[in-house]
Amino acid sequence: MHVVWEYDAPVFINKTNEITTLELKKLISEELLNKYYELFSKNKKWIPCENDIATINSFIFMNWLERLYFSRLERKSNDIKTLLKASNNNWEEVLFVLLMKNFGLKVNAEAFFETAKSLHFSVIRKVSSNLQQLEALLLGQTGLLINNYEGYYYQELKNEYQYLRTKFNLPEVTHNKAQFFRLRPMNFPTIRLSQLANLYAQNQNLFSKIIDIATVSDYYELFNVKASNFWETHYTFETTSKKSVKKLTKQFIDLLIINTIIPLKFTYLKSLGEVDVSSLISLSEEIPSEKNSIINHFNELKIVSENSFKSQALLELKNEYCAKLNCLKCAIGNHL
Repeated sequence: MHVVWEYDAPVFINKTNEITTLELKKLISEELLNKYYELFSKNKKWIPCENDIATINSFIFMNWLERLYFSRLERKSNDIKTLLKASNNNWEEVLFVLLMKNFGLKVNAEAFFETAKSLHFSVIRKVSSNLQQLEALLLGQTGLLINNYEGYYYQELKNEYQYLRTKFNLPEVTHNKAQFFRLRPMNFPTIRLSQLANLYAQNQNLFSKIIDIATVSDYYELFNVKASNFWETHYTFETTSKKSVKKLTKQFIDLLIINTIIPLKFTYLKSLGEVDVSSLISLSEEIPSEKNSIINHFNELKIVSENSFKSQALLELKNEYCAKLNCLKCAIGNHL
């Protein structure tokens, strides 16, 4: 059979036998066709359905958001499985790698991630009881102890790192050094790495604690750490600053829960066949919505994001469906 939109010319098997033709144009509702053209019209819309998305039935919309949320978790879970395979299923090591990456935020995520991969987690375990050694290890392996500053603390850390590098035969730092440019002082790599060192110095078996915790308030308590005393009057090794305690903020901890804790917990429980969907949703609903340009756009369209469950789902919607014009694979696009 020859299937066409519009039958404008016969097609033959041979000189005399025409192929049977099915013309679709006459079978499609004009109203449906107009809605399709309207959805995919080439005007400069942020998302194709921005004029109508707020009219979608709440039941359809929330069910779709739940599917989007877990689709996003599944993709993150696949990345975690790759790390697990590389670490011979060492969950503690994978947690460390993920925390390093997310402590680096967007600017230093890659540098911190490469640092974590260059360190065997057994080394972290061996030095975690000595905070100064652990801080020296993280700062040095990230390329932040290669200068010749004269400060006493810098020299102590540099000497510690040289000792540890020799003792554990650490690989040379070849990846890009952590950056300070375009960062607020609280997000400087020096501060974030010191905070992470303190987290591990204060907590043995961190992975087990993270899996056992069920509430956001308990996570806030677990991550209630600060940078070392030196950093109370410094953001860099070079200059002093007004004294302030450099603690992890709730907003930063929220990002750790969203991007590290929940995906890791989901992957681990799934490996045991014990995933409790409702508890993961409840946990994500306790966390305030992320704030970024995509979420701000949805808010302007009267799709208000109240918590991280919704903001994560909306990010998935925008990036995997709207931006790729996958409207006919989207429950919202199909409904329209």
